Amino acid sequence: MAPSAGGRDERETVRDLLGGHGRTYADEAGIRLKDTPQPLYELLVLAHLLSARIRAATAVAAARALFDAGMRDARRMRDATWQQRVDALGRGGYRRYDERTSTQLGDAARLVLDRYGGDLRRLRKAAGGEPERLRDLLCEVPGIGPAGADIFLREVQGVWPEVAPYLDRKALEGARRLGLPGDPRKLPRLVRKEELPSLAAALVRAALDRHVVEDVEEAHARHAAQA
Repeated sequence: MAPSAGGRDERETVRDLLGGHGRTYADEAGIRLKDTPQPLYELLVLAHLLSARIRAATAVAAARALFDAGMRDARRMRDATWQQRVDALGRGGYRRYDERTSTQLGDAARLVLDRYGGDLRRLRKAAGGEPERLRDLLCEVPGIGPAGADIFLREVQGVWPEVAPYLDRKALEGARRLGLPGDPRKLPRLVRKEELPSLAAALVRAALDRHVVEDVEEAHARHAAQA
């Protein structure tokens, strides 16, 4: 996509992007994200699943299947059997990594319970409001590497204000494909603060799927024709 001409075009690009692709991954997975233990843990599980080399839609479906099976908090995830986790992942279509992921989910749940009492707000407190420290602590959770930590932080910035703005390399790659600024200091100026999680998710979709960029280009063309 050709670079935007400046302020107005960039804002129009962002509006078109959010209008068509601005749903957060947490929302897709049925997570009503707020700063309480259960949805924060659900987001951690979703970030774990999304970080594998698998379609995002499959990861979202697998997260929903785990939650539908009752594994919505660290205690229930830990207490589920390995096979119950495998079966839920399979129902979500997450078959390529199901056995390893089942083991990691159990190990991760135990760590979250042992270290944070099942409450990721304690992880936030341990980080002392430092996003990089948050990222480091998240990477200590089994199954959560740098990619998973980035996913969690992109989504949680809406309820943990000290994280915002959080636009990682994948989001910035999407911005460049759309002709938007590749500077994490400039991009946030194009949206309201509460829209940052949606912007981050939409930019990641643009990085992963050329059809997202094409959708935005078509919307831009329609605007130009109407002007």
